[in-house]
Amino acid sequence: MRSLAIALLLAATIPATSQTPAAAQVAPSAPPSQVAIQVDLAKSLGPYRNIGTWFGYDEINFTTGKYGSQLLPELHDLSPAPVYIRAHHLLTSGDGQPSLKWSSTNVFSLDASGKPVYNFTILDQIFDEYKRAGVRPMVELGFMPKDLASGTMAYEMPYPDTVKGSVQSPPKDYAMWGELVRRVVEHFVQRYGRDEVATWYFEVWNEPDISYWQGTPADYLKLYDYSVAGVRKALPNARVGGPGSTGPGSQGAITFLTNFLNHCANDKNAATGDPIPLDFISFHPKGRPRLVPSGPGETAHIRMGLQNEISAAANGFRTVAASAKYHNLPIILSEADPEGCAACSAKENPNNAYRNGPVYPTYTAAAMKALADLAAENKVNLIGMVTWAFEFEGKQYFEGFRTLATNGIDKPVLNVFRMAGLFSGDRVSATSSSEVPAEDIAKSGVRVQPDIDAFATKSAHEAAVMVWNYHDEDLPVPATQVTVKISGIPAGVSKVLLEHFRIDDTHSNAYTMWVAMGSPQDPTPEQYAQLKAAGQLQTLTSPTWLDVTSGAVTVTTTLPREATSLLHLTWDPSQHSVRTMQHDPNH
Repeated sequence: MRSLAIALLLAATIPATSQTPAAAQVAPSAPPSQVAIQVDLAKSLGPYRNIGTWFGYDEINFTTGKYGSQLLPELHDLSPAPVYIRAHHLLTSGDGQPSLKWSSTNVFSLDASGKPVYNFTILDQIFDEYKRAGVRPMVELGFMPKDLASGTMAYEMPYPDTVKGSVQSPPKDYAMWGELVRRVVEHFVQRYGRDEVATWYFEVWNEPDISYWQGTPADYLKLYDYSVAGVRKALPNARVGGPGSTGPGSQGAITFLTNFLNHCANDKNAATGDPIPLDFISFHPKGRPRLVPSGPGETAHIRMGLQNEISAAANGFRTVAASAKYHNLPIILSEADPEGCAACSAKENPNNAYRNGPVYPTYTAAAMKALADLAAENKVNLIGMVTWAFEFEGKQYFEGFRTLATNGIDKPVLNVFRMAGLFSGDRVSATSSSEVPAEDIAKSGVRVQPDIDAFATKSAHEAAVMVWNYHDEDLPVPATQVTVKISGIPAGVSKVLLEHFRIDDTHSNAYTMWVAMGSPQDPTPEQYAQLKAAGQLQTLTSPTWLDVTSGAVTVTTTLPREATSLLHLTWDPSQHSVRTMQHDPNH
């Protein structure tokens, strides 16, 4: 069904000549018929940290939209860990009306005499919505207010040229910019409280190594200095950092990140003459999907580019690890995604046809483990992976934007984060006969054997094992039988309760149901309710009691290509049996 749905979308978006296979053919990989996974709950790899509780989007004004205000509480409910939200255009001038890759708050302007005027009306509406939903901001300080912008181009450029306007230019007056930052943070402290704002993160700008910054690298370092000085003047214990640069998938991006770290470590703050604060480091690894030929007479298929994201992250981790001063600082991948444009729909860019179905969540599961493994290997402190996806107001159902939901209907990718929210306690050993190690993914992606692998945790009364069947080539192939042996269950436990959650073509997947309905753009109330239910995390089977033998249980399941399972076990050692419990998959 997934392949049929993608084929229907591609047929509607690709010119006829693009569907003709080229000479180079890509044959489906022959998957293993059986895979064995071993999980040892007694072998701890250290405390589990959920890096997947961070989300972001270009259009900050969608925060208060009809569906944005519905989605934020869902994000809060994904995990007991705090959920952070990052968005562009916090300081952009305008009327607060969003469009693709554009938003505004009009927080700053100059009056006729050249004196600053601060207006927090729109900003308050946005941050009040965050507070209402219980999520925390990762405050991206950008972009440049119109009356402060030094650029000579038009201020706002229409989509898709939204990174070429003077809204991305340096300030005319750095001191005035620093005071704007101070006023904004001071306002946050007054409105939300000093202790609350101290839990936020303040990041200076977005991707200043490319056209999102129309100044020089030296101009950005100066902007960073004045920005962090303004933040710390309003809140001395605020967490500040950057640079939010690209990749680093190229030597140029590596050099930019290295120079930024050297500046913070060795130079004096241009605004104050003091040492330069740096509390976290951020950069943006991205993948690169492509539409490629399949075979004679067949529709082209999507080839994901996980290698690009993982190799860029590895470069960034190595760069941070090489810093004598900052190798232990928290790292936030403040955008980490399969590609680089959430607002580019599959209608205009068929490479993005993966976004509606189970490929996106399975890619994300594989990426999360690879990132965690590479961070451990490089001995760096990875705390967050920002998924740059939210929702778009006023767009068609399943139009193919990189989103978590469409018109209030959750997409399959949101369910992989619900799965991750079931992890707790310590990460434990999980090995697979068909895993592709992170260093191999960084070198060549997942192009030969599929990455059928697992990630597992254990706490006092429960364990969770996420299992996925990922391949870069989104092609129909036979499913694989996966046997998961979970050992190390505490002594005295004779039974465990298994809940088996699944994301695939027919589970936790509103898109497949929508296609089966005939792809309605005006669903009836009954259809909408069915789609809402289909968008939630669903079980593959009813909860099942398993007998524990020698501290172990074995679960066997058929796992299709681009599918993800979460095996959740619970027990009560005080009763030597499983405690009866009501489970909410959102918590």
